[in-house]
Amino acid sequence: MQFTGTADYIADKDLMIAVNAAIRLERPLLVKGEPGTGKTELARQVASALGLDILEWNIKSTTKAQQGLYEYDAVSRLRDSQLGDARVNDVKNYIRRGKLWQAFAAEKKIVLLIDEIDKADIEFPNDLLQELDRMEFHVYETGETIAARVRPIVIITSNNEKELPDAFLRRCFFHYIRFPDVETLERIVEVHYPGIRKSLLRNALSQFFEIRETPGLKKKPSTSEALDWIRLLVSEDMDPAELRADPKHTLPKLHGALLKNEQDIHLFERLAFMARRDR
Repeated sequence: MQFTGTADYIADKDLMIAVNAAIRLERPLLVKGEPGTGKTELARQVASALGLDILEWNIKSTTKAQQGLYEYDAVSRLRDSQLGDARVNDVKNYIRRGKLWQAFAAEKKIVLLIDEIDKADIEFPNDLLQELDRMEFHVYETGETIAARVRPIVIITSNNEKELPDAFLRRCFFHYIRFPDVETLERIVEVHYPGIRKSLLRNALSQFFEIRETPGLKKKPSTSEALDWIRLLVSEDMDPAELRADPKHTLPKLHGALLKNEQDIHLFERLAFMARRDR
């Protein structure tokens, strides 16, 4: 079982090595990187390339580790007991399987994506240590132990919003997705927009990287934002000559796809004003 990338996902050599190492070691693959660098899509493409099903567990700030295992609906059971429902005699009727349980119960190997683990409480990763390490957990209400029939490929993503516990990190194979260079980003764009004019692509990427490197920028535009912006340029049939090489002289064309807060817009407005004043 070897991941070599897909036609729809440009993976560099180091990323492919990381994925395959995690599969061989049967360790969760922890993937970090800037938002929009393809961390979530990686799991989907690994599943597609290997012909596997995927389960996605999207983590929120309110998500608890227990929800990934199972949830016991005591309220419904109490209500049913008051109504004389026969279902109340079997506690299993009130246990809802979480994503980890579903992954463990799968008849064949699947990909389990735990997306944006750093959004949850700091104790969340620690609460999953044993389950991810041993691939089993205990259901207290029924007294049964749920063990993985086939060990899933676990891919965990993080936007690095908070530090993860050392004990959790020790159980993972780690990879940081660096922001793509010009050549790699050009290949990514051509996958999404085959046949794009070379002059438009060249000028767009030149301005995009100028914007990312502007000192004082609060939020650097990501790969996904570059794709959205270039999609707009293509749909507007933008003349490549209209894309200025130096964004410091004016706001970028269709800048709403790239600049996502008022501080950055004001930064470029000030730069443009200063550039005009100094002429």
